[in-house]
Amino acid sequence: MTEGPGPAITPRTRARARHILDHYYIGPARDPRVLEVWGYTPRMSYVPGDEVVLHVSTTAERWSFEVGRDGLRYEPLLQMDDLPGHHRDTPADCSVTGCGWPESARFTVPDDWRPGGYLITLRAERDGDRIEEHHLILIRRARHLPPAPYVLVCATGTWVAYNCWGGSNHYEGITGPDGNAFSPVLSTQRPWTRGFCKLPPGAPRALPELPQKPGEMVRYPYMEWAYAYGYSKKYASSGWASYERPFARWAEAEDRDFDFATLHNLDSDPDLLSRHRCAIFVGHDEYWSARMRDAVDAFVEEGGKVARLAGNFLWQTRIENQGRNQICYKYTAEHDPKAKGSTPHLTTAAWEVAPVNRPGALTFGVNALRGVYAGLGRCVGNGPGGFTVYRPGHWGFANTGLGYGDQLGAGSRIFGYEVDGLDYRMDDGLPYPACTDGAVPEIVILAMGLATSIENDTGAWGETLYIGATDAEFKAKALFGAVTPETLDASARGNGMIIHWQKGRGEIFTAATCEWVMGLTRGDAQVIAVTRNVLDRFGSGQTSTDQAS
Repeated sequence: MTEGPGPAITPRTRARARHILDHYYIGPARDPRVLEVWGYTPRMSYVPGDEVVLHVSTTAERWSFEVGRDGLRYEPLLQMDDLPGHHRDTPADCSVTGCGWPESARFTVPDDWRPGGYLITLRAERDGDRIEEHHLILIRRARHLPPAPYVLVCATGTWVAYNCWGGSNHYEGITGPDGNAFSPVLSTQRPWTRGFCKLPPGAPRALPELPQKPGEMVRYPYMEWAYAYGYSKKYASSGWASYERPFARWAEAEDRDFDFATLHNLDSDPDLLSRHRCAIFVGHDEYWSARMRDAVDAFVEEGGKVARLAGNFLWQTRIENQGRNQICYKYTAEHDPKAKGSTPHLTTAAWEVAPVNRPGALTFGVNALRGVYAGLGRCVGNGPGGFTVYRPGHWGFANTGLGYGDQLGAGSRIFGYEVDGLDYRMDDGLPYPACTDGAVPEIVILAMGLATSIENDTGAWGETLYIGATDAEFKAKALFGAVTPETLDASARGNGMIIHWQKGRGEIFTAATCEWVMGLTRGDAQVIAVTRNVLDRFGSGQTSTDQAS
């Protein structure tokens, strides 16, 4: 199978990568002597007939771009060469306010372009040295065409949240009184950070392929790799290349008829899902607006089916300024203007906490604060890597050969790096929702595994923990009102679940883990069988009465 165009790694390219990674984020060198090319599009998705405008800054005299469909095989479709280059001034706070670059080129999306992910590759050359920057446009089928049974909704809320290009994201940045704080306001009018749209083969994932070895210093191979090759350390946490692309390629190989959309599409067009039988969410799907979530709830109540093969449904956001800004105050939610306004439920905080009080279990059957880390660093670092099966008779496990207590996906390491779960009780060896956290008795727990919010400190000399106890402290305060030894202990324990739920006239199947896609990519026959079972049933419109309780 052929891939898209890859970067030419030259001595000058490597020197540039080291320069940029003197700080944690990717961004412009602001030095015309450094060869670079960056660009962005005003929107994330387009339909046939739309004009796509490219805003590009480069230190080269001439530049070019290629557009190709990034499916099972990379298909180059459009090439424009010998375009005049311009090095644009970039505001210091571009990650918050946007780059504001003028138009550099444009093209119209042809009617015959199929739904899918489209990679735009920008190229600039000088003295034989080449730099590339990659962008993704998600093409969704025009409304005059017959709707596909399935629509893959890409987690663009999380893409924006992790995009560090220009200095800030929803985690860390150049903002705040000390110039070192996350930004609650992010702009979509800037390039994607390196690694979100395209990755070379072999790029490590956040969840390592093998468990941590006892007695050895903990490692985070994906961060080491990112530093060595000039990629953002957030590449493994979000983006088309790490999550939606593997699923889209697998689905295309299965010859399934898919349409494509973004979470931002749901925010602006809440009726979009009604054209399809089954909405699919994959990967790391952490940041949603209330309007996005409302669209899914309405879809399911009216008979729609949802396959959520994704983890970490945690933060409420707001999309403002016609999609140009994403808002999420997170840990400082009391500073959100909505917190003291007439609509405090729209405060950009965790779903499960006041004043939002809208647990994720009400939509997808699981909650983020009841799960979180598995397999990352020393957070369940020696765990099995899969789900323990409790209800093997459920239709989701048909043709898998799995029995009670078996592990699903351990060999392909699908459990992590962040998972969602529930408070639960055990009765005769079977888990049931405790219904203390927004869950309802109709939710059927099919499989589960253990997670934690505290990274285990083994006391290894020289070791620095990445996760530590910060998340557990936030969870303790959010769920119990204070951080004490008792609440911290309770907050350390979590889980990740596979659940099935007949809700309203529709159905939900959730495998609450970021890494489900790796079961497909690594050819895990049992994970593939479960995925086929869900898509076959949900794509056909069939309703299950088999709860296998």
